[in-house]
Amino acid sequence: MLYCAGSLCTLLAGAAELRIGLSADVTTMDPHFVAAQPNLTVQMHVFDGLVRIDERGRVIPGIAASWSTPDPLTWEVKLRPGVRFHDGAELTAEDVAYSLERPLAIKGSPGGFATYIKPITGKQIVDRHTIRLKTATPYGPLMQDLAHVLIVSKRVAAQASSEDFDSGKAAIGTGPYKLVKFARGDRVQLARHDAYWGERPEWDAVTLRILPSDPVRTAALLSGDLDAIENVPTADLPRLRKSPAHRLAQTVSWRTILLHMDQYRVPPPGVTDKAGKPLATNPFKDVRVRQALSKAINRQAIVEHIMEGLAVAAGNVVSPSVIGHDPNVKPEGYDPEGAKKLLADAGYPAGFTITLSAPNNRYINDEQVAQAAAQMFSRIGVTTRVEAIPLSVYLGKARNQEFGVALLGWGSLASDLALRSLAATPNPEKGYGTWNWAHYSNPTLDKLIEQSLATVDPARRETAARAASAFAAREVVFIPLHYQIVSWAMKRTLDYAARTDEFTFAHQFRSVAK
Repeated sequence: MLYCAGSLCTLLAGAAELRIGLSADVTTMDPHFVAAQPNLTVQMHVFDGLVRIDERGRVIPGIAASWSTPDPLTWEVKLRPGVRFHDGAELTAEDVAYSLERPLAIKGSPGGFATYIKPITGKQIVDRHTIRLKTATPYGPLMQDLAHVLIVSKRVAAQASSEDFDSGKAAIGTGPYKLVKFARGDRVQLARHDAYWGERPEWDAVTLRILPSDPVRTAALLSGDLDAIENVPTADLPRLRKSPAHRLAQTVSWRTILLHMDQYRVPPPGVTDKAGKPLATNPFKDVRVRQALSKAINRQAIVEHIMEGLAVAAGNVVSPSVIGHDPNVKPEGYDPEGAKKLLADAGYPAGFTITLSAPNNRYINDEQVAQAAAQMFSRIGVTTRVEAIPLSVYLGKARNQEFGVALLGWGSLASDLALRSLAATPNPEKGYGTWNWAHYSNPTLDKLIEQSLATVDPARRETAARAASAFAAREVVFIPLHYQIVSWAMKRTLDYAARTDEFTFAHQFRSVAK
């Protein structure tokens, strides 16, 4: 799949090139097809959002130079003048308005973007570089949401299919790099956009290799086939720390690894009694069962032995640096005897049998984490089988609601945003509950989430978001396991500011002296 013109097809001999190994598959170059981080990682090289997120999780200007709220229901966004698409056309407010509508119009899309754009009830183009966005109610995190909605050319994308983006025909953005080639499952090749509005990227050419296998990714770095890799396997960290030819960059991630439990079907998929017969009830609808499973998890053992120190035990839906993390909500203590008592009190003294589904190539040691949790559940009488499959298959099964208990990693800029997707009552009109695999529904939590999202004042929103976090923890809406510590490894001649959001951007790598 190749589309290029002129100099894009010729990477000059001796040009500065950067080769990075990515840890997850990239399924599309269409920036509005599915809201999945592996795709956005690559797409954000080619397309820009109105705003960006810096390495510490703060919102900063992107192609929007500034924004303001003239009244509680209006956001006025001023675009940078002179921003050019890769084909030379100037970006205008028309392109922004179109890009905020297109995600909802793509047929067959798995979606995920509705959560970000549903709060917008109206758009008013003031002039070529000014757009006003209207909301039905006051909505504090709008600009955080819009960091993930990338801007396309209306002229190019209006008649384009997702396949046209993959071929490169429609992959015309304003980002620091132009798409040269997208070879699904193998690599993405990029060339510098010399008319880029922002800081000039150091690298003339970039190759993003798709290498979900941890050993293969590390071997490619050590052999010199790659200059940098993301998501360094825990087993390889000691060797890379000692290597005089390499350096590491690490930080606590915004990503929480958690377990969803189906709370709406009878029986949930993969849940039976010990004889293999379907249960007459759904055990996960009882908060005591959810509490029992949480108490069965020895989080510190997972942190120390499975994650080899590359994690922090979790009690909240978001990690400590994120808006709405409640420091008073501690990780559930390991208490297998207490877990057994809760199961008995809930009417399951003999336990039951479940299937725990997990990806095996998305998060750090994801399959091993699932296996460890399965062993811990089995010790309290909940016999557990693990189904670990590649992410590309896993997400399809999740969309088809095939899981009873499932592992998911979720990163967010605030706890109210995370809970809106993970725990709010599913509501397509509002864009709520898009990743609420459990179909958990509680009017009290919904109200707490909505109150927090409607708060524009940062201090008041922090208080409201913490209240929602604490309620979700008490209800054990899902089971938080740990916050990842994310790592990059690179040649000693490179440096990278470790990002709490785990994104890997070629244009943020810098050359340094050894």
